[in-house]
Amino acid sequence: MTTSRALWLTGKMKAELKPAMIGPLTEGELLVESRFGAISRGTEALVAEGSVPESEHDCMRAPLQDGEFPFPVKYGYAVVGTVKAGSETPAGRTVFCLHPHQDLFHVPADMAIAVPPDVPASRAVLAANMETALNGIWDANILAGDKVTVVGGGLVGLLAAYLSARIPGTDVTLIDVNSEREALATAFGCRFALPGEAEGSACNSDVVIHASATSEGLATAIAVAGFEARIVEMSWFGEGMVNIPLGGRFHSHRLSIVGSQVGHVPAARRARWPLSRRLETALALLADDRLDALISGETAFDDLAASYIRILADPNTLCHRIRYS
Repeated sequence: MTTSRALWLTGKMKAELKPAMIGPLTEGELLVESRFGAISRGTEALVAEGSVPESEHDCMRAPLQDGEFPFPVKYGYAVVGTVKAGSETPAGRTVFCLHPHQDLFHVPADMAIAVPPDVPASRAVLAANMETALNGIWDANILAGDKVTVVGGGLVGLLAAYLSARIPGTDVTLIDVNSEREALATAFGCRFALPGEAEGSACNSDVVIHASATSEGLATAIAVAGFEARIVEMSWFGEGMVNIPLGGRFHSHRLSIVGSQVGHVPAARRARWPLSRRLETALALLADDRLDALISGETAFDDLAASYIRILADPNTLCHRIRYS
């Protein structure tokens, strides 16, 4: 038996590093030593608050989660590490795993996705969020030349804007309450607007992606959508209730709101896109130095329990990276 350490949420807004015993490898498993991890602030904050609805306990489980909602639970889904042992993958290979925050762990070999050589391990921690953004872009069905507005400049919103701007001919605007997001929007080839400026810069959009997780943001998304436009809701509100202005523009413009969630590949692609292919694609899309600007901070794993709740509470957090060594 080998001892490792993992971050557990032991109660509402309470985090602890706890020992985890690792037994011998079984057939088809790899032993992975963590190098970097990432905190997905939006989802992990709702988990830390105990705000996963009981009806969603099964579908909101992380792939390799331990424990049960609400607490105690070992949660998380972004670790980049080095294969140390196992017959399925050569030792020394750098892999991305949808694993909770833990310094050494076993993982089924088919869940350890090789990081491309042109993607630094320190940036590969963005893979889970890039996968979510990619799925949202598919759900949005953005076409060349479309006018696209993304409401909410958090990590997923910024990645969705980044991907949208790479589609030929698109005109992409990012709307956020934080004016400091303008520099990132510009770097990614997008326009930027504050909510009060939105109607002038982004109205009559062909597609709107909402990722602010606020009622106000959803109202802005409706305000800028063009006639019969599609609004893709990428926020997860947990147990929160949302006020939606369904009168006025929503009704007269025949708008539609479609939910996007990363647990399933959109139906039109599902037959050809297993989850592994989607994650491999998300990793390949990280081969762009501009994306390093999405790393908003870094904490050593030894200090994670003491800092975790503060990181979740900071509204300026984009991707907070965990350094394991």
